[in-house]
Parts: sequence; C-alpha cells; structure tokens
Amino acid sequence: MAHHNELGRWGEDIAAAALEAEGAVIRERNWRMGRLEIDIVACKGADLIFAEVKTRADADEDPLEAVDERKIAHMVRAAEAYLRGCDVPFGVRFDLFAIRGTPSSHTVEHIPDAFYPPLKSYR
Repeated sequence: MAHHNELGRWGEDIAAAALEAEGAVIRERNWRMGRLEIDIVACKGADLIFAEVKTRADADEDPLEAVDERKIAHMVRAAEAYLRGCDVPFGVRFDLFAIRGTPSSHTVEHIPDAFYPPLKSYR
C-alpha cells in the first residue's frame, strides 16, 4: 500500500475513534457506490453523520483546503446515493476531520455540521 494510502487510513482510524468517543456508532467505513465514496457513515442520536477525513503529514499544511465546492458536491451525491439505498429515519449532517502530523505527534480538528448541502440537484 502506498504511503499516502496508509496515512489516509490512519487518519480515518483516528476520526472513527473520535466519533465513537463522542457516542456515535460507526455504520460504514469507506462506503462506495460506483465512483462515489464516503469515508465514514455514523449514527449519533437522531443524526446520520457523513464524515470526510483529510490527513496531511506536514503539520503546516491545511487538510481542509482540499474540501472545495467540488468535494462538497461529491459528498452530497454520495450521501444521496447512500440514503436511497436504505430506509433510515435520521436527520443528516456532514462533518469534516482535519488530521495533521504523524502517529507520534498529531492534531485532530473535528468540525461537526461543517456545511449544509447546497440547494441544487446533484443527479
């Protein structure tokens, strides 16, 4: 596995553990349908959480710079596909995680409800 894949997997492990520590239950990791992908799908209370995790080894890099309009649209399309595939009586929220550093020294930034889906169709 390439180094960037290992780093991304490690970041997703950290984010999943953080969600679980907050009382969420992880439903899916790396859920895929075609080209759509969601890093983490979790439940907490009445919310279904779709989480995107961005990890950078360089502590000076901002992982959240990679979450632009296009990435948000992709996340919303993936969430729509996930919701069509299952009957879930939940509200929906989109969380972002920014992991900076290495396993020996890192920071975790969690932004719950990071954005609301834009008001247009992504079909």
